[in-house]
Amino acid sequence: MSVSHVTTHILDTSSGKPADHVAVELFAADGTAWTHLAAGVTNAAGRIPDLGPEVLAPGNYQLRFGTGAYFARTSTETFFPEVVLTFTVAAGEDHYHVPLLLSPFSYSTYRGN
Repeated sequence: MSVSHVTTHILDTSSGKPADHVAVELFAADGTAWTHLAAGVTNAAGRIPDLGPEVLAPGNYQLRFGTGAYFARTSTETFFPEVVLTFTVAAGEDHYHVPLLLSPFSYSTYRGN
């Protein structure tokens, strides 16, 4: 079984539940542009355990979360139609877990394990 270099999960802190069926895309910095690498949708546990390849080259990457569509499904007003997290992958690191703690009017993140 292959393991993705990047995984994520989303917790909706306003409900205290995982955010399921949220579209997430992974991009790599390519000079002044961003190259699309992978896409997935969070499962019932709010997780995407297999987003992207097993190995990423050192550099800058983005996760783009489709938060507007998630909140629209529940008729919840939100200030953030999309959340974009930019992070750096260093040489020799084998895994990056990038969680998103989300509510309609705020979000936070951290490097998980």
